[in-house]
Amino acid sequence: MDFQIGLVIAGLVVGFVVGLTGVGGGSLMTPILLWFGIPPTTAVGTDLLYAAFTKMAGVFVHNKKSNINWKITGWLSLGSLPAAAVTLWILDNIKTDITTINAVIKTSLGWALLFTSIAILFKNKIAKFSKKHAGDKFHSESTTQNMLTIGIGILLGATVTLTSIGAGALGTVTLFFLYPLLPTPRLVGTEIAHAVPLTLVAGIGHASMGNLDYSLLGQLLMGSLPGIFVGSMLSGKIPDLYLRNAIAIMLFFAGYKLIF
Repeated sequence: MDFQIGLVIAGLVVGFVVGLTGVGGGSLMTPILLWFGIPPTTAVGTDLLYAAFTKMAGVFVHNKKSNINWKITGWLSLGSLPAAAVTLWILDNIKTDITTINAVIKTSLGWALLFTSIAILFKNKIAKFSKKHAGDKFHSESTTQNMLTIGIGILLGATVTLTSIGAGALGTVTLFFLYPLLPTPRLVGTEIAHAVPLTLVAGIGHASMGNLDYSLLGQLLMGSLPGIFVGSMLSGKIPDLYLRNAIAIMLFFAGYKLIF
């Protein structure tokens, strides 16, 4: 792909929003790539590796702040990584043409955007509800809790591999239900730590199928890395409620358009 300053600016804006609010990533980038005319399979494959590289910096910062529960990350990965591998195998082996695969990905992407927008809008209310109704069973880990965490991992693994969306907002919201007493920064840090191996495995899988544009990836990273740095520096200093709501509404309409 030829160099396009618009793609660098898109990476910069998305990186800034992710650094500022913790929301955005694939749910913003993939629709933007489709708007630039990138085929859905290439958009998803490229966005997955873009997410992996950009979130590695987030893991470094959150780990220094002790914001990662590595045990929960492990249980999530136990479900998500095999689910990603199976989803990749299905995508690679279904006997159909690329047009059909693109259509399936666009529809799946639309539903993922709708659910993500709802998750962003009601994230704080879900967190308060979960903490309010948390019983003694949530004070210590249980076998049931671990199995449910693996189940969430399986769901995220398939969704992220197919659409490149869900690792951030959807993952964090589902963890609110299972671990309501865990502080929000640790939930966010844990989900970012889980997103890196998941997006890396899914991204490499898509790359092996030819669903990756290296020039496109380079242009996005050129903008996103400084964007994430600046956004992270300003995080907490700028009220992000209105920005989150604006993102959620935009994602809802983007998802609706993709489906209908």
